[in-house]
Amino acid sequence: MRLLVIDHPLVAHKLTALRDAGTDSPTFRRLADELVTLLAYEATRDVRVEPHPITTPVAPTVGVRLTSPKPIVVPILRAGLGMLDGMVRLLPTAEVGFLGLIRDESTLQATTYANRLPDDLSGRQCYVLDPMLATGGTLVASINYLLERGADDVTAICLLAAPEGVEVLREAFDGAAHVTVVTAAVDEHLNSSGYIVPGLGDAGDRLYGVV
Repeated sequence: MRLLVIDHPLVAHKLTALRDAGTDSPTFRRLADELVTLLAYEATRDVRVEPHPITTPVAPTVGVRLTSPKPIVVPILRAGLGMLDGMVRLLPTAEVGFLGLIRDESTLQATTYANRLPDDLSGRQCYVLDPMLATGGTLVASINYLLERGADDVTAICLLAAPEGVEVLREAFDGAAHVTVVTAAVDEHLNSSGYIVPGLGDAGDRLYGVV
């Protein structure tokens, strides 16, 4: 597994505003959208392309285009939906699937309750969107779900990560060069409730309110 922490002043600036408890939901959604686009730029450095001949107004040349099958973007419901627009802005031709996992607050284990994905993901590059890599249970379950269906390259994009969650992914995907985590920061630790410290609170609640 590879871990990529994006060290960029604009990333740090937007993350600081996201962390602020005084940031309201509309502003939080806009900032999350902008931050995801910055993270996605780095996360897609290895997106697969192929040569593509074109003719410019001046002369013929050869550029590149995304290969087929197209990459698939997989937001984890519900909080991952707040990252979707920022991702598809950068990859507008990508397909979008959905995966719903819920964490048991007493055991902190993730279980799948919904999916809208192809049964066969052979040869697909997948980009998983989940704002918080906390305990790691949700991401491990999500990545395994994709790999079991044939995906051969999975990149998880997270706004924040906890060292405990990073370690869980390292153990689960030890030596798996085809699994990557891209995040804006790795914070200090998890508290007794499984929240990242200092973190930014519950990303889903801050995006959409408490429902």
